[in-house]
This record gives sequence, C-alpha cells and structure tokens, in this order.
Amino acid sequence: MKIDILTLFPEMFDGVFTESIIKRAIDNNLVEINLINFRDYTLDPHNKVDDTPYGGGAGMVLMCQPIFDCVKSLKKDNSKVILLTPSGIPYKQSIAYDLKNEKHLIIICGHYEGFDERIKSICDLELSIGDYVLTGGEIPAMVLVDSITRLIDGVITEDSHINDSFNNNLLDYPTYTKPRVYEGMEVPEVLLNGDHKKIDEYRLQESIKLTEKNRPDLLDK
Repeated sequence: MKIDILTLFPEMFDGVFTESIIKRAIDNNLVEINLINFRDYTLDPHNKVDDTPYGGGAGMVLMCQPIFDCVKSLKKDNSKVILLTPSGIPYKQSIAYDLKNEKHLIIICGHYEGFDERIKSICDLELSIGDYVLTGGEIPAMVLVDSITRLIDGVITEDSHINDSFNNNLLDYPTYTKPRVYEGMEVPEVLLNGDHKKIDEYRLQESIKLTEKNRPDLLDK
C-alpha cells in the first residue's frame, strides 16, 4: 500500500513512522508512506495557502489551488482521497478494514479554521476521529495510518487483530500475564485450567460485561 499525506507540518510525523510496527512495515516494503507539504504547490508569490473567509469570521481558510494541484499530481486510477475533518463520518474499525484493501491512499490534513468547501469535490471520503476539535489533521492522520497499517497482510499475524475491540461490536476481554498473584490480585482460575472452551466462554462474557459498563452504545448494534 502507498499512503501520501498532505500536510503543512511534515515534521510532526518524525518518530511516529520510524518506530515499532509501522517502521517494520515500511522496512519490509509492505507500506510506503510519503509526507507532502502542499505549501510547495502554492502559486502565491508569498507562499500563502490560506486566506480570510468570505462573509467574515475568525481564522483563516485553506485555499483550493495548492491542495487541488497537489492531489492532481499524486492521484492515479486506484487512489482514494480522504479528507480529515470534524464534519466527516465517524472513523471506525470497520472502515480501517475497508481501507487496508486500497492500493493508494491520499490523506489531506486540515489546519487553521478549515477548508474551502470546494476541496471536498476532489475527495472520496470525509472522516472524523471523534467529537472534538484538534489544531489540525496531523494527529488524525497518524491514527488512520497506524490503525490501517497493522491490518495489512504480513504486518502482524491475523490472530493479533481478529479479536480486537470493535471487531464484533464488543470491547476486548481482559488479559493477564505472570506473576499469577500480584499485590493480592489473582489471575482468574478459569485461565489456568487449560480448558479452552471454558476460557472462550469466560472471555466472551467478560467482553460483554466490559462493553455494558464502558460502551453500552455498542451493544445496540
């Protein structure tokens, strides 16, 4: 998979893509990640990429020209263009699974007060990572890349993500490791007896209990 990220602040990604699972995926040629500063595409003599909003109001708005020209230079027949915006549809694990099958993602990071509305016309999907406002789209882009990359075949084993939280509208069950007792807290006996049918039943019940407690909205689905 190839992922192109359009951003005004490529330095923000330093470290995020050079550690852990994403770094291994890059080193193994399972994913290619490019950071493109769309300021490089502006035709403005002062390198501007934003301007004041028509109708008045606070802040500055990203202009069409730099982003349009940047996307046009990158886009191929198999590209999917994603706009990160608070007004997008909520990002979910099911969307991550869909996107991991794409050949080429172009992710546009917003900044300042927002986008010129016409930029949406060149996008295939608008995504939001939550009901809150960030200073820009860089952190959401990191979230997308991390959540998608780990699902790509060969990056991690399928068993490592098939039972993840949200895959079946349940939160993941609690897990334990050695020692068996720590500060008076014991590992549940059912996990120690080797009866995998009972272990599976226990884990399912614990997933349901945790979801009822923390995310009852998921059970409605």
